[in-house]
Amino acid sequence: MCSGYYFWGMLAAGEHMDYKALYEASLQMNQQQLQLNQQLQKSNEQLQAQLASLQHQLQQLTKLIKGFKSERYVPVVANPAQPDLGLAFDEAAASTRLADVEKISYTRTKKATSGEKPAAAGLPAELPRVTTVLEPNEDVNGCEKIGEQIQETLDYKPGELFVNRLIIPQYRCPVQGRDGAFRTVEAQRPARAIKRSIAEPGLLAQVVIDKFVDSLPLNRQQDRYQRGGITLAYSTLADWVKLVAEALEPLGGALLREMLQYDYWHADETGIAVLDKLKKQDTHQGYFWTYKTGTAPLIYYDYQPGRQADRPIELLSKFKGHLQTDAYAAYENLPNKHILLLHCMAHARRKFIDAQANDRARADYVLGEISKLYKIEEECQEQQLNTEQIQAKRKKEAIPILKELGKWMEAEYQKLRPQSPIAKAMAYSIKRWERLSLYATTGHLQIDNNAIERCMRQVAVGRKNYLFCGSHEAAKRAGLLYSLLVTCKLNDVNPYEWLKDILSRDIKEMPINRINQLLPHHWRKGQGLTQN
Repeated sequence: MCSGYYFWGMLAAGEHMDYKALYEASLQMNQQQLQLNQQLQKSNEQLQAQLASLQHQLQQLTKLIKGFKSERYVPVVANPAQPDLGLAFDEAAASTRLADVEKISYTRTKKATSGEKPAAAGLPAELPRVTTVLEPNEDVNGCEKIGEQIQETLDYKPGELFVNRLIIPQYRCPVQGRDGAFRTVEAQRPARAIKRSIAEPGLLAQVVIDKFVDSLPLNRQQDRYQRGGITLAYSTLADWVKLVAEALEPLGGALLREMLQYDYWHADETGIAVLDKLKKQDTHQGYFWTYKTGTAPLIYYDYQPGRQADRPIELLSKFKGHLQTDAYAAYENLPNKHILLLHCMAHARRKFIDAQANDRARADYVLGEISKLYKIEEECQEQQLNTEQIQAKRKKEAIPILKELGKWMEAEYQKLRPQSPIAKAMAYSIKRWERLSLYATTGHLQIDNNAIERCMRQVAVGRKNYLFCGSHEAAKRAGLLYSLLVTCKLNDVNPYEWLKDILSRDIKEMPINRINQLLPHHWRKGQGLTQN
């Protein structure tokens, strides 16, 4: 602008001008202004990206504070304010559908009572009954009884400790064929997995179940027994847990050997705080590296002091087959070449759920396509298809969806700022798309890793209550106990009855080739071991 005024001023004065220099100066100013505009535009784009990133971080922090909501995806009606990508979305194809709502009306007919309350019919007949007859206060002598009302309610009293008083008579008997010789005769003591302990198998089982199944720390158990009039030192309870884990150690090895017979595993990790003598001011962060068979209800929790890439190598060196993970880098470069990795679609879906606030249209499209994949899996379960039928259905319906969605994401990613949440979500999936799609080429692999993630909740609830393990050795014992007790849960086995029965056996005297008969999925209540 100043050069313009100067130019017209010179004209007014009639001064001689160098028009070429003036033109070049004007071009230079325009170039500088263009560069300034480009810098401002670039700065604005960076600020927009930073704002989107900060909003995404705020969203994630809010989820951590307020708790996670369900990852169920329900498509919404298109908003005119949102960009139209020209993508048709079939709401009926969503894997998780809202239940159809139908308004109905009916007339409820009350059944005639025959004196006994209907609720009583739901109480198990095998429960012990304590009968109380409630007579009226007034004199009923000379009255005729014409009926009675029976009401059954469910009551409870805390479990009672009792003492097993075992008397073993000893006899002095003569030895046949040897005059004056005698021998002592007495009954053989009951078999026990833990000998020379004041605690019977039932009490030992209850202490372990309370902690590792019901997540009741030992100090709370100590208080509960104290209220019942029994003083048990915390160290005594801790020693009992240690003795039980040591007695069950052969079963942990048998469980792992049986799992290695399967060629499809899930893998996941979860943290556990551990007291460490080398860390005076803080706890050590250890991890349960967990493995679950994909086609059988078996699980193993392997405690390791860290989460480095070398932690799973020793255990997985014996495994052959498909290993499904959440794409954690530690599994990427395993030296075992017999392992084929596949990844979890639920983790990929989670990225797009988090990116909805950044780019609703693109995120909704991807979530809709993933919903179709889950709908296919839901239909396979509902129709109870076998492995061959599942593979055929996936090949016909799922693979085309996966191919088209992979191509679409690669094309759309080129249009996005790399640091935006939606671009990061796409980059995560694009990089892993082959392994995310691998399940659809088979009939036995699963679409996600949710089966093992559900099993991690047992540890998560436990550590919120007992907070930490007392040592690395204690953490290893906790992993063993979780392995066996969660396997009980997966096989619908009562963990208390199983553990009490196992502790009532002399495990150390059993042949190693019969140990597996004591594992939860082989165990049956009241059933002895089969003979070889």
